[in-house]
Amino acid sequence: MAMRIAAFIAAGVIGLLSLGLLAVGGILLWGDSQKDDNGFLTTRAERFATTTYAMSTDSLDVEGLDWVVGRDNWGKLRLDVDPRGDTPLFVGVARTADVDRYLRGVQHDLVTDVDVDPFRADYREQRGEARPTRPAAHDFWVASAHGAGHQALTWEVEDGDWSIVVMNEDASRGVDASVKAGADVPFLSDAGWASLAGGLIAIAIAATLAFLGVRGPRNRTAVPA
Repeated sequence: MAMRIAAFIAAGVIGLLSLGLLAVGGILLWGDSQKDDNGFLTTRAERFATTTYAMSTDSLDVEGLDWVVGRDNWGKLRLDVDPRGDTPLFVGVARTADVDRYLRGVQHDLVTDVDVDPFRADYREQRGEARPTRPAAHDFWVASAHGAGHQALTWEVEDGDWSIVVMNEDASRGVDASVKAGADVPFLSDAGWASLAGGLIAIAIAATLAFLGVRGPRNRTAVPA
């Protein structure tokens, strides 16, 4: 009797685990199906604006992801930036330490948090009296785009601490831009199918344990001497 109860309990636990794996797999595959024609999952275009010299993100820490997706499979980040005026824009990605040195003593806004629905961006003003030099004149950017009209940046994600900067190409005050971000997330499909497979295997194990619990141990028939 005790073995049958244990088999039923184990079947229930593994059954719940299988449902979770199937749900996660379905969500990952659904997300993979939402990619655009270029293979990117993208946000809506939203307005980011400041009266200071620049907007920068807090440190984007992507270290430690290699145990999940592999060092060479972190994917790409794409930024589409459109000016909400006639001033040419600059958008760039660089190591946070380089960005901190570049904007040290320069009044700019640090984007600390972004809510998607409804959209809201939180800024923390960094005070300063210095005026920055033109951003495109520096070579520490690992990816950048600048000029009049629409600007598109694509960056192959690497490990480390990174920051994104949006500012006017001439380093003047008052930045007003519409920004859309995207990521290709190459591991979504593989992770989704792996999760579904794990869920099906867990279902099979749970069904086997439940069957053993219902059937119970077979009684041996005594044979008279």
